[in-house]
Amino acid sequence: MRKLLNDIENKIYSIEEFVELRKALRHANHKVVFTNGCFDILHLGHVTYLAQAAELGSFLVVAVNDDASVRTQNKAPNRPINPVNARAFLLASLTFVDAVVIFSEDTPLNLIRQIEPDVLVKGADYDASETDPNSKKFIVGSTEVKAYGGEVKTIDLVEGYSTTAILAKK
Repeated sequence: MRKLLNDIENKIYSIEEFVELRKALRHANHKVVFTNGCFDILHLGHVTYLAQAAELGSFLVVAVNDDASVRTQNKAPNRPINPVNARAFLLASLTFVDAVVIFSEDTPLNLIRQIEPDVLVKGADYDASETDPNSKKFIVGSTEVKAYGGEVKTIDLVEGYSTTAILAKK
């Protein structure tokens, strides 16, 4: 059983480790899909979204906000509920998630610039064609990904599932 836990832990990378892995993935012609979020309380909406994102390429990397960056995002004052190491471990336990990277900035822009994913994915509450960085629908990193020929996609959300809605049911 310890092997399974090690396999999960080995899918969690530092930014520097993943940048090195990205070079090997590029060399092996993997189509790298990138998404990011807090993933505070993993739920059906998250799992459905991530499974669909994984189908857009051959390698799915999920960037997860550390605890401090979650607190900067106008979420409830008690967020995150789960610490970043627990959130990263749960994400890494999903078979279709190939790598998890924890980041500490407010947005994943610098990480996207370093990784240069082939596909950048967000939920359909964003708009892949939005070009105004001040719009709430703008996908951070979309300008950069499109500039080097990558794709920017959105995935429909599962109605009724969000961490905020789950916490409101208390």
